[in-house]
Amino acid sequence: RWQKIFMFPLWSKVAVFWNRMFLTIIVLLIVLFLDAVREVRKYSSVHVNEKSANVNTSAFDHIQMKLFRSQRNLYLSGFSLFLWLVLRRTVTLLTQLAKEMASHAALETQVNDATEAAKKYMAENKRLQEALSGKGDGKKKESTDATEEKLKEEVEHLKAELQKTSNAFHKAKTEVAAVKKQSEGLRREYDHLMKQYEQLQ
Repeated sequence: RWQKIFMFPLWSKVAVFWNRMFLTIIVLLIVLFLDAVREVRKYSSVHVNEKSANVNTSAFDHIQMKLFRSQRNLYLSGFSLFLWLVLRRTVTLLTQLAKEMASHAALETQVNDATEAAKKYMAENKRLQEALSGKGDGKKKESTDATEEKLKEEVEHLKAELQKTSNAFHKAKTEVAAVKKQSEGLRREYDHLMKQYEQLQ
């Protein structure tokens, strides 16, 4: 399902502009976050000075309003920046998982095909050995030996291919498990951070 979603032809057209758009949004959020930090520091110091100076209440309330707005902007920009990075990482992991699952299915099909071909050649070799054992003169015996050697070489070749494909299949399976484990860890971390965010709210 994820492979169908992320391999949709529309994404390949948008992918050219995706990195630029992502970097632009990241830079914009960083600028907003730094501006909010500056505003919070500015109005915090003014808030303390005005409180110690005991000025009129309207000016003090105005400073409190400015401080509240700057803190609100700080939280919004900070969590937006964090969640945008988490979203980017999640999409990347899902794409990698979809590709690994597709390669895993292709390797499994290849292993099954190689196994069936090896079984077929071994059955043919056994049948030929049974049919040609003890029959014919010297020429037939020589041709039988040549055919048998050829079949043995083909069987050895297919066994080597089967072993290679099996190793690649196990490697892909290990990579899929690692990506799944990483995705699960990221999901747990995201849930934990969302709980912290809710507690902060």
